[in-house]
Amino acid sequence: MSVEIRVPRLAESISDAVLVEWLRPEGAAVRADEPVATLETDKAAMEIAAPEAGVLRHARAPGDRVVEGDVLARLEPAGPAEVPAVAPEVAPPVAPAPATTAAPAAGEGAGATPVLGPAARRLVEEHGLDPAAIAATGRGGRLLKEDVLRHLGAAPAEPAPGGAATGAPSGSPPVAPPPVMAEAPWATPARAAPTPAPPPSAASPPGSAPVAADAGAGASERVVPMSRIRQRIAERLVRAQHTAAILTTFNEVDVTAVMTLRARLKDAFEAKHGVRLGLMSFFARASVLALAEIPELNAEIRGTDIVYRDAVHLGIAVGTERGLVVPVVRHAERMDFAALEREIARLAGKGRAGTLTLEELSGGTFTISNGGVYGSLLSTPILNPPQSGILGMHKIQKRPVAVDDQVAIRPMMYVALSYDHRIVDGEQAVTFLVRVKERLEDPERMLLGV
Repeated sequence: MSVEIRVPRLAESISDAVLVEWLRPEGAAVRADEPVATLETDKAAMEIAAPEAGVLRHARAPGDRVVEGDVLARLEPAGPAEVPAVAPEVAPPVAPAPATTAAPAAGEGAGATPVLGPAARRLVEEHGLDPAAIAATGRGGRLLKEDVLRHLGAAPAEPAPGGAATGAPSGSPPVAPPPVMAEAPWATPARAAPTPAPPPSAASPPGSAPVAADAGAGASERVVPMSRIRQRIAERLVRAQHTAAILTTFNEVDVTAVMTLRARLKDAFEAKHGVRLGLMSFFARASVLALAEIPELNAEIRGTDIVYRDAVHLGIAVGTERGLVVPVVRHAERMDFAALEREIARLAGKGRAGTLTLEELSGGTFTISNGGVYGSLLSTPILNPPQSGILGMHKIQKRPVAVDDQVAIRPMMYVALSYDHRIVDGEQAVTFLVRVKERLEDPERMLLGV
């Protein structure tokens, strides 16, 4: 009896998803809990695993739009032909026939052994690697992003034993188009058609000129469909501009005290808590304390009502290959510096690896975005609906400032607060930013909660 693989429950704000790719081909024998497909929602990519072992039969094609409960595939009971697929894991202990068991294992390993997640797959395709040649350390033989990065770090030593065959194709990666996203294979291959034209033409000078012109025209642009996440980002940002009365106020922070405190205690902090002490935890903690004074920035509009929240679910904007994602630190008001740093590091790592869950991306009440990591000196961040506030951090730059009537060179950062003027008054927005500034310039106040 076949078992159906259905679209799981999506987040409450997500209505549908797109089947991006099948991780296992039609008719493949799959193991229980083995990822077989990747779905992309408005917020993240998620893998769908097989509930039990069997033979995979696709019911949908890549690119199909699906909703919760839709049948993606069916698992049929494995017949006698599929039994050897499981045997190689038991066969190695049998000493009499090592050569016989090794042969099926090699053939099977080329197609089934490496189970890749989205992040690992992108790295493998980008660098033209053979997944079977990479040691997998994930559960059930899964190839992790860290495994690929570790392999790349050791890559200069590995081509020598790999043989001339693997060394020669080193020129192939430049030929292939860079697969930035899963949509890269959809780039129009029609431009490959004009290339057979030069060989038939007898006169190379006149024949090559039109081809060169045509190639130049094709090389001047590249059409790539927007990913679902990018479409959703565009929709939300435009909606925020159209529905909210967005206004931005600015201030500047002297981060001398924070940097001095961090330099003095970062080694002891890391030794005790097992996580590095960064700047984000200072800004997060300062924002949480300021939100307690200005609750309007932690509220939202629902219809004709304003909903105030006691809990602070802090969104931290993270740039990834697929676009901007905003994982949420739940109940940031309950966390100390160590807890904030651990949770921020965990979510940021999952965001860059593409493994964030829908729950980790939903329910934020206030957002912090750090454009300074890209060198931004000043910006006006856009609200993340339905939130009413977002704090923008920027690059730390040494500038001359007046300190006690003397000119001093200090590390300064511009900070920006964009807010929904329908809820938040200008006085409240400015007060919030001043409170953040005061706590960052005197960080001991945060330890005392004042």
